[in-house]
Amino acid sequence: MEAGLPLLKAMLPKVPLIGKTAIYHTLGFSEHSKHWDLRTELVINVLRSFIVDSPPEPVSRVQKLSLRDPGVKGKLWVSRVKMPRPEEDDIRQALFKVIEAMKEPGEAPGGFTEPELLPVEAEWTGYRAGATKQSVELRIPEEQKYTEMMKEVASPTTILYFHGGAYYLMDPASHRPTTKKLARLTKGRCFSIRYRLAPQNPFPAALLDALVSYFTLLYPPPGSFHAPVSPEHIVFSGDSAGGNLSLVLLQTLLQLRRQNLKIHWNGEEREVPLPAGVALCSPWADVTHSSPSCDNNRTYDYLPARSVHPTGMEFPPCKIWPTEPPRKNLYVEDALLCHPLVSPLIAQSWEGSPPLWIETGQELLTDEDKYIAMKAASQGVKVVFEQYETMPHCFAMVLETLPASKRCFDSWARFISQVVERPGTVETRGTRIKPKSLREVEVDVGSLSEMKESEVVERMRDRITMMSMKQPDPMSKL
Repeated sequence: MEAGLPLLKAMLPKVPLIGKTAIYHTLGFSEHSKHWDLRTELVINVLRSFIVDSPPEPVSRVQKLSLRDPGVKGKLWVSRVKMPRPEEDDIRQALFKVIEAMKEPGEAPGGFTEPELLPVEAEWTGYRAGATKQSVELRIPEEQKYTEMMKEVASPTTILYFHGGAYYLMDPASHRPTTKKLARLTKGRCFSIRYRLAPQNPFPAALLDALVSYFTLLYPPPGSFHAPVSPEHIVFSGDSAGGNLSLVLLQTLLQLRRQNLKIHWNGEEREVPLPAGVALCSPWADVTHSSPSCDNNRTYDYLPARSVHPTGMEFPPCKIWPTEPPRKNLYVEDALLCHPLVSPLIAQSWEGSPPLWIETGQELLTDEDKYIAMKAASQGVKVVFEQYETMPHCFAMVLETLPASKRCFDSWARFISQVVERPGTVETRGTRIKPKSLREVEVDVGSLSEMKESEVVERMRDRITMMSMKQPDPMSKL
C-alpha cells in the first residue's frame, strides 16, 4: 500500500483532467477521438500534463526518481555486470581524434570536457520462458544468472541497447520491459548499458561508455561472462536519446574506419568492425530542436513543443544544474551543439553504414527522423522506415496494449533478426501505418523530407542563436 501512495498523491490533481478527457472523447468533441481510443487519449493527456503543465522540478530530483529500480519480476533474466576499463587509454584518445576530425574546417579544437575512462555497468537481459508473471529474481550469483539465461537463448542475436531519457534520465532498469520484449521476439539477448548521465557527465562521456561497451562485446577482457561476440551478430538499438547514442556510435565507427584507425585494447591492436545493423525507436537526432515538426506535431505528442517553451524547459537551480560555468544545454557544451556526434542530423555521410530501421510517430522528432532515413538511403544505405500516423514519441513503449504497438515491436524485432540471420536480404522500403486499422501505405524513402542540407544547418544555427538569448538554458525534456 505504501508503495502506491506517491502515485496516488501525484494522480489526484489530475482527476479533473481525466474526467474532462473521458467526456470529450466519448461525445466526440475531442480532436483525437477519431484517431485514438479513450485509453490512449487519457495516457497522452496525463503525460503531457506532468511534462509540460506541471511546475518544473530540479534536475537532481527528477533524475533520482527516474533511477529507481523496480526490481526483477516475471518472465525475464537479468544479469548485472561491470565492464572493467581497458589497460590502455587508446580508445579514449581515438574518440577525441574522431571528434576533432568531424568538426567543420576552421573550428577551434576542444570545446568539451574530456571524460575519464571508467568501468561501465550494464545488464544482460533475456527471456525467462519457464517463469510466471509473479516469479521473482533468483538469489544466485550474477554469473550463474547469465549462464541460466544463455540456456534459453536460441539465436546468436545480441542487441546492444541504449535507453532513452534525454541523456539525463533513466537507466537499464527502467527499460527492462523493452529489452525483455526484444529478447523474446528475437530469441536472442540484450546488453543494456548504464552510460553516464548529464548534466554531471556531458558529451562525450555517454559516447565513450557506448564505445567501450561495443569493444567489450567484441573483445571481452578476462573474467567476462560472455565469449567474444561476432560483429555480424550485434545490432545497436535504442529509443529517443538512446537512438541518438546508437547513431553517433555508428558515426564514430564509420569515422574510425575512414581514418583507418585501430584500437589498442587490453594488450592487442584491434580492428574496428561495424555491427550487423541499427534499429531505432523515435531517435532524437537534433539536440537543438530545429525541425518544423517540433511545433507542427505538438497536438499529437506529450513532449513540450517549441511554441510552448521557445528556448527549452527550465529547471530550478540544484546541486548539479546549472553547471559552473553555465551552458545552454544539459548534455553538451555550447561549442559542440552542431557537432555530428551530438546532433547526427547534421552528419555529412552515412556511406558504408549497415542497414537502418527507423520508426517514428507523428511527433516532435518526425522531421529529423525522416531526413536521416532519406539521406542515408540516398547514400546507398539500406533503410527500413516506418511512420505511425497520429502516434506520439516512443508510443509502442508507452502504450503497450495497442495493436499498433504490437506491430511496431514485431517489426523492430523482425528487422534485428533479419540483419543477423539473413544478412544481405534487407531492402530499402518505407511504410506509413494507420494505428487504428493498421492499414499500410507504401512511401518513397527517397522523398521523405523536403529539407535541404543547407536549410538543416541554418535552422540549427538559428536555434542556437535563440537559445543564446537566455542563460542558462537547459534542453527540452525528451
